Amino acid sequence: MQSIPIEHGLILAGVLFALGLVGVLTRRNIVFVLMSLEVMLNASGLAFVVASARWGHADGQVMFLMILTLAAAEVAVGLGLIIQMYRKFKTVDIDVLSEMKG
Repeated sequence: MQSIPIEHGLILAGVLFALGLVGVLTRRNIVFVLMSLEVMLNASGLAFVVASARWGHADGQVMFLMILTLAAAEVAVGLGLIIQMYRKFKTVDIDVLSEMKG
């Protein structure tokens, strides 16, 4: 079984990370911002897995599991914030967050 070259995997991870970054910087809907953050986290996980497959160590897979755990925690906290924001302001626009105080 042939594996993909490390350059292709890292280029794909870089493109996915860039797409996620563009989504975070340009979107106004907080749900889309959270999805873009997930894409960025998965891109960094892909880079770890590709690098660990290249050098034959399990460190990249361990880091990917930690990234998945972080992503799950981020989703849980983010969705909780979205629900609270929608209950209070009846919108999921990021500009409303500047009005949230204490």
